[in-house]
Amino acid sequence: MRVLIVEPGKAPYEWEIGTSLADMQAVVGGTIQAVYPFEEPVALVCNDEGKLLGMTPNRALYMENIPYDVIDGTFLLCGAPADSERFTSLTKEQVLHFQERFRYSERFIRINGNIFCLREAMMDAE
Repeated sequence: MRVLIVEPGKAPYEWEIGTSLADMQAVVGGTIQAVYPFEEPVALVCNDEGKLLGMTPNRALYMENIPYDVIDGTFLLCGAPADSERFTSLTKEQVLHFQERFRYSERFIRINGNIFCLREAMMDAE
């Protein structure tokens, strides 16, 4: 299955993984949780206990350009068609769209229950 892997402090990259639960758990480092924060039929699969385990904050989720949550630890994006109970490969267009969406690394500051994000430009590998 073609997925996009997003690690803290790194640019997202396309990768092929198997379709089993164990394959996804290996990527995120533990039990998985799938969330669906996008209009597109795409699942964000992360470690269900990322915050509890103190994993590194990775990227924010936004509603109307305001961050409402932070995904901690490595996560992956895969297809999640509404008419299927299985995850699927991302399309090439989805890969390109989400590579751009998560292109910048983020650092976070929480003050009085508010999340503030600082985006950092990623340097291309030479």
